[in-house]
Amino acid sequence: MPDHPPTDPPLALELLVHGVAGAAPADLLGDPRTVRITGDSTAAVFRRADDADAEAHPERYAGRPVPEAYCWSRLTSGNGARALWLLLLPFMVVNLAHWARPAQSATDPAPRTVRTYGVLVRVVALSLTVLLIAAACEVSLDLVAWQCAGSATCTGSHSWLGFLAPGAGWWAQPGRRLALGALVPAALTCLLWYLADRTWSAYESQPPPAGTADPDVASDTAPALGRPGFWYGRRIVARLRAAHTAAGLLTVAVAVAVPTVRHDRRADAPALEAFGWSLQALLAAAAVAVAWVVCRRGRSEDRPDHRLDRAALTLLPASALALLAAVLLYACWSRPGWTSAGRLPGDFAFGVLMLGQGLCVLALAGVARSLQRRAPDRSVALGGLGGPAVAMLGCALGGVMSGGVAQRVADWLDGAATPGTPGAPLPGPPVLLSWQAAVLPPLLLVLALLAAWFTVRGGRARRRLAESVADEYPGETPDRDRSRRIAGARTAAALTDSAPWFVAAVSGVTLVLGAGALAGAWLSGEVPGEAARGTLPVLETAARAAQDAGSWLVGFGFVLFFAWGRRAYRDPAARRTIGILWDVGTFWPRAAHPFAPPCYAERAVPDLTWRMAGWTERTGGRLVISGHSQGSVLAAAAVWQLPPPVRRRVALLTYGSPLARLYGRWFPAYFGPGPLAALHQELDCWRNLWRATDPIGGPALPGPHGTALSAVDRGPLPDPIAYGRSALYPLPAPILGHADYQADPAFAAERDALLALLDTAARTGVPGQRPADGSAGTATGSAGTATGPPGTTAAGPAGLSKEPRAPGGPPGTAG
Repeated sequence: MPDHPPTDPPLALELLVHGVAGAAPADLLGDPRTVRITGDSTAAVFRRADDADAEAHPERYAGRPVPEAYCWSRLTSGNGARALWLLLLPFMVVNLAHWARPAQSATDPAPRTVRTYGVLVRVVALSLTVLLIAAACEVSLDLVAWQCAGSATCTGSHSWLGFLAPGAGWWAQPGRRLALGALVPAALTCLLWYLADRTWSAYESQPPPAGTADPDVASDTAPALGRPGFWYGRRIVARLRAAHTAAGLLTVAVAVAVPTVRHDRRADAPALEAFGWSLQALLAAAAVAVAWVVCRRGRSEDRPDHRLDRAALTLLPASALALLAAVLLYACWSRPGWTSAGRLPGDFAFGVLMLGQGLCVLALAGVARSLQRRAPDRSVALGGLGGPAVAMLGCALGGVMSGGVAQRVADWLDGAATPGTPGAPLPGPPVLLSWQAAVLPPLLLVLALLAAWFTVRGGRARRRLAESVADEYPGETPDRDRSRRIAGARTAAALTDSAPWFVAAVSGVTLVLGAGALAGAWLSGEVPGEAARGTLPVLETAARAAQDAGSWLVGFGFVLFFAWGRRAYRDPAARRTIGILWDVGTFWPRAAHPFAPPCYAERAVPDLTWRMAGWTERTGGRLVISGHSQGSVLAAAAVWQLPPPVRRRVALLTYGSPLARLYGRWFPAYFGPGPLAALHQELDCWRNLWRATDPIGGPALPGPHGTALSAVDRGPLPDPIAYGRSALYPLPAPILGHADYQADPAFAAERDALLALLDTAARTGVPGQRPADGSAGTATGSAGTATGPPGTTAAGPAGLSKEPRAPGGPPGTAG
């Protein structure tokens, strides 16, 4: 029962949720005096100080809602240490591939195909963990402990390696050097485990409110985001964390065991060789166990899964750590005649990893096309191949980062020489990394040509739009410069819809050139410049130029990447920019890779759900949740989690929303036309505002040919609100784009109309009906959908609207 009797009309609450750039409570609420109502220093709900006791005095708020703000930006960009999450970018990207699968068909859901898709993504994610640790092994074991420490020239140039030089003492033997070098990748694996465990405790352990959904009545056709266990991924993240940690430790153990066993076989040491083969057999068995754990089980969304597999969580990492310790002890056994020369067998390992990733991506593409054929959707990005394309990007990022580290360390250790060339002290990293570097210039050339094509096409579209902009503002004198600026803003905003072309180009070219690099490395056994020697002079020159330029590009990219992360320690602005990247990329739970940056929505969505369910139950009042940009995605996800009795007292107002334009195209199984239409049917009151100048927001329920369904969408709103100067607007009106939706008169009109519909439902017990003409309700005539050109609103031409602002409402929010 509510704590307070319902008022007439009942108390209304407006819950504001900011977007990706974040906003201070004072900015969201338009008042410097704010108080925290509930929450902590990471995420909390704030109100103006004057509204802190609104529930005790509902008579003060007749005709207007109580504004409060949910601030969540510190979930992703709280301190400088989180800049290190940049190094986890490949893991984040491959985790997105899990969520980018096509939607299931309602008549032919194909659950086995969906499970196969998830298994393939998890296998690709596991290969990225192995690739990262293998790159660390390449640097620490091969380049430092094996090549440089075994060369008198290299150790003479680096005095800190003197104790590892041949004849220097106990550590001079190659096996002991390898055991010492193995501590670095092992420590990196333990660090990743620690970060994943720490964020798992803070993010994935937020249970949903009791009764928000009934798992016993949930059907398989219900939208996934409305299932009670969707935002509670404790079990799957814990299982994957144990498996990936074990895989990292096993990778280190294999990197030490293989060259040691090879020496014992050549040195005719049967006892040591037998022990080494026993260790390798145990390592193979452990690897099979890791693969079984990764492939066996995916996410459980039908109900909150509170169980944890203690055996898997402890047995896998502990066994892998024990095997690594045994391998290190085995490598430290005295072998007086052993010397290090050449490279460790890394070419084969990196080649197998690269080949396996390519085959998995191709298989993933086949599964995705099969799902897309069962449920065709022309609005889906890349014809349903968005998931495989994103997975390919993750693999490419992992390869570039791995190659960049190896190339830069090799150049540093080799001084003025070029590793791998005749006469150089060090053989350098595996040949495959040189071939990978050689494919970067062609890839960048393709991207440059694609960007030039879109630039030319955008310029033509801008000129066409500029000719008709002034006609959308009746009575205004055309101004060429003003029209060009408005047309330029709209053209730039439309470029967002061209993103699939760039993703397709990068993924396709990377796959083709990567296959060429793999074939070149395995068939020739030489770096590109050496492999082209003796052919046509032009071909040899091009190969050497591509190799040299690619090597520098890889190194420059990695240095730039590292410098950006380091800058974020000292520069709050840079830290905020990095936070925006994670806001977009880490909305989804860690379903494929446990070392990805944590999912902030697993904290934010339960927060919002608890707040809406608790407040409406306690007060019996009406609630409008108002979300901007990424906040609209959080708001929709939270509304999906509400039980029907609570949802009937809640209205959703979204603006600048990427629900359909970005999330619907790239994640159709969760935000496609089907799920959004289902939300529209389940939610009695939902309105969406958008502008043609907004590069992120768009219609929430786009109809045929990109048109908007008037039952939900109102737009495009005029931007700027006035074309030229007038008595009402004596100064030039700015082009707002993605920002300041609350400053538009349409915002207050739509919010008031939603509250009126909720009030009607509270009085009559019947949900407010959507008029056939698309207006939000009969309570206010100004809330109708604009049916004229973008320069008009429901109240009249832009610049002449008399719609009032919200009483005491905020001036706007930052995106």
